[in-house]
Amino acid sequence: MDKLFIGANAAVTPVELLPKMANRHGLIAGATGTGKTVTLQILAESFSNIGVPVFMADVKGDLSGLATAGNTGGKLAERAEKIGFSDYQSDSFPVCFWDLYGKRGHPLRTTVSDMGPLLFSQLLEVNDTQQGVLYAAFKIADDQGLLLLDLKDLRSLLTWMSANKSELSAEYGNISPASVGAIQRRLLVLTEEGGEQFFGEPALELGDLMRKEGARGVINILDATALMPRPRLYSTFLLWLLAELFEQLPEVGDMDAPKLVFFFDEAHLLFDNSPKVLVEKIEQVVRLIRSKGVGIYFVTQSPTDIPEDILGQLGNRVQHALRAFTPKDKRAVKTAAETFRENPNFKTFDVITQLGLGEALVSTLDRKGIPTPVERTMIRPPSSQMGPLAEDARAAIVSTSTMGRIYKNLIDRESAYELLKQRAEKATEQAEATAKALEEQEAREEREESEERSTTRKKKSSGRRSDSMATSIFKSVARSMGTQLGRQLIRGVLGSLTGKG
Repeated sequence: MDKLFIGANAAVTPVELLPKMANRHGLIAGATGTGKTVTLQILAESFSNIGVPVFMADVKGDLSGLATAGNTGGKLAERAEKIGFSDYQSDSFPVCFWDLYGKRGHPLRTTVSDMGPLLFSQLLEVNDTQQGVLYAAFKIADDQGLLLLDLKDLRSLLTWMSANKSELSAEYGNISPASVGAIQRRLLVLTEEGGEQFFGEPALELGDLMRKEGARGVINILDATALMPRPRLYSTFLLWLLAELFEQLPEVGDMDAPKLVFFFDEAHLLFDNSPKVLVEKIEQVVRLIRSKGVGIYFVTQSPTDIPEDILGQLGNRVQHALRAFTPKDKRAVKTAAETFRENPNFKTFDVITQLGLGEALVSTLDRKGIPTPVERTMIRPPSSQMGPLAEDARAAIVSTSTMGRIYKNLIDRESAYELLKQRAEKATEQAEATAKALEEQEAREEREESEERSTTRKKKSSGRRSDSMATSIFKSVARSMGTQLGRQLIRGVLGSLTGKG
């Protein structure tokens, strides 16, 4: 198949997309309820049929019907006949379901290190000073050989940085405890929102999004119904995936068909409140990624949701109806009309507001890469089921998928958390050993001092005993001598008296 049938104009002339030009990116726009989801569905079917894998986010839960054959009778059959879609038949397509929370599809994870400080700052909505601390954290992790796989790794690293800020600040700049505390609080909010499940291993291998089943490309559907209340997580994940495709895929030049087609639904979320540096990064990726065989299609309500520098790179356009109730709405319609190559048969500005359900203005690139004149097109009906797949059927597909064996169970290998914990335990052991050695030394010194005092006391006591003994002996001798002398004197006296002597 060398052309993808989108629909037909009023003259039943086919409106088609050339696979060779599908990597020149595209835009699908239109107000809510005008048929964007069906356009997504029929493009995914067409790409799968020619062997091109697809990745798409399902924000309303309606795209899961691609996995089962649809009812091709009634009004759908009438539409197919009206636009000359003679090959129209019921069909199902190979689908792989993914879910960041791992509930309605295979868990889809990355690591903190792989996301990088720029996207992580976007995810946490930090200010410039806090972003600087995050950049320092990633650099310190690299220099210290610390893997940042999940959020507990990052939390542990930030705690360690705060405790060692004096030593680190000389090389990595000021590490403010206030900034670290603010980041830690943002991490708590992210954890409460379920973002912790997005970080860890096994991380997504891009090759698992680029598989085929037989000759058909697998349609990867991310369940985004639970992500819509958390637009930062949704948009940051898609930006990360886009950046990974850009950085990892090799250059292939122009191919007969893309290696992968990527649909960004609710594309305005990618750009709302995004810093200039991030928008510039997206622009660079969109401009260069086509040479790696990837086609990117932004899906949103109005072309004004897309920055002009990026909008100018979207060569294939499908514009569903827009409403012009306010001056702002009219400006959006004018902008949308000006993005098309005019068709002399009608005024684009007028037709945009007149399009019915399932109708669109379509312009694609021809073989020379030149936009074709815009055509008012009736979009072809899908071959698969319109609307969501039954939950039991979805669960059966997830349970039998080969991706389940790879991604179901979380792996928690040694990383920053464990290494910093080991360092802390080792430091504690060393501190305890040092404290014990000091205690023993003090006890030994006290014993030696006590023994010295005891020896001194004994010497003094011994001296006193020697002096006492000498005195006693002297006194005894003196007494004895005194007694003998007394006796001699008495005897002398008595002798003189008695005449003896």
